[in-house]
Amino acid sequence: MEAYRREDILRLIREEDVQFIRMQFTDLFGQLKNVAVTASQIQRALDGEIMLDGSSIQGSVRVEESDQYLKPDPNTFAILPWRPQYGKVARMICSVHNPDGSPFDGDPRNVLKRELKAVKDMGLTLNVGPELEFFLFLTDEDGNPSTRTADKAGYFDLGPLDHGESTRREVTLALEKMGIAVEASHHEAAAGQHEIDLKYADALTAADNIMTLKLAVKTLAQKNGLHATFMPKPLRDAAGNGMHINFSLFQNGRNVFYDENDPEKLSLLARQFIAGLLEHAQGFCALANPLVNSYKRMVAGYEAPCCLTWSSANRSALIRIPVPRGQGTRVELRSPDPACNPYLTLAACLAAGLDGIRRELAPPPEIAGNLYNMPPEELAARQIRNLPASLEDALRAMEEDPVVMKALGPYAVRYLEGKRQEWEEYKKQISQWELDQYLVAW
Repeated sequence: MEAYRREDILRLIREEDVQFIRMQFTDLFGQLKNVAVTASQIQRALDGEIMLDGSSIQGSVRVEESDQYLKPDPNTFAILPWRPQYGKVARMICSVHNPDGSPFDGDPRNVLKRELKAVKDMGLTLNVGPELEFFLFLTDEDGNPSTRTADKAGYFDLGPLDHGESTRREVTLALEKMGIAVEASHHEAAAGQHEIDLKYADALTAADNIMTLKLAVKTLAQKNGLHATFMPKPLRDAAGNGMHINFSLFQNGRNVFYDENDPEKLSLLARQFIAGLLEHAQGFCALANPLVNSYKRMVAGYEAPCCLTWSSANRSALIRIPVPRGQGTRVELRSPDPACNPYLTLAACLAAGLDGIRRELAPPPEIAGNLYNMPPEELAARQIRNLPASLEDALRAMEEDPVVMKALGPYAVRYLEGKRQEWEEYKKQISQWELDQYLVAW
């Protein structure tokens, strides 16, 4: 994104006839929030004087300590292309601060900033390239979302088979207008499923871009009479929505994951980073896969990883090393889904990778075979562990992982509490499958 100074923002608001500014922030559970102010209040907004009641935000502060302030990041100023051309609407992404001016520990953006400081102190920069999948579904006569699609397209198909092509194009152009570079977009494997890949950026910018992409997709789909969902597994017999994350570490402009003298062109640092991700994958799973529904995506045969393995090419592995080497060398984590809070997920993944580097961990041998077809006894013989099978298991693993808990800070407990409430509520539900199986037979 373009670097803006205070005077640049004031000039753009005046010249572009911006009437409203959305002060956006993300709550602990990954929901985008905002406070809208008029252009007359922009000076106060830039000074960080816009308040919010934190006690009304799930997972935030208690009622007796509710006053908080939004501190905008000037570099995130962008005019929303899908809003009216007269009386335009802009946005700035904010971090949440306490009344004394200190960063609020429970703000996900501040959590990621803290972890990025550890990288900076090591003389490194983390770049992140996210790939988000989503479905475009039809709405019913009342405008409510369905799980139906008129789309009959498959992987990489184009119109007229691809009925979502025009919406995907609108989203891509809107993101480009906002200064967010799109590397590629295409139809995915399932009918009605799409993918948009963002060009790599520093980790904080990448997390901001993920939140912006999700807002753009949902807004423009609704404008076109469709419903967009990033739900991990909306259809039983189709692949779910993933969010593959590509990581690379740079030092003085050089990709330190690359080693031209290594047979696989991977540096020792890259292997240690991979080992750290594998070591803590169970611990950050509740962040990367935050919903009850997330664990219905991660089953064999639907292109989502289940086992803690890595490979140079194998797409059934948790971690894959894509073909490009040199400055393009990267580590692709394939388990996260787009329902996750990107700030918390990136913070936990970074903490895991750095732990691998600090402890000089070595990854296990890479697995070349198709893990989906590997018998359980072979997995056991190779000592291959699995990702958690449910949100309940993932929350337990997170609580038992000190590296992940430390990365999230004091509000990790609030996250666990909120997600355990979700799990307890789910356990009380009676599904249609249970009624079909048991109502008559028993």
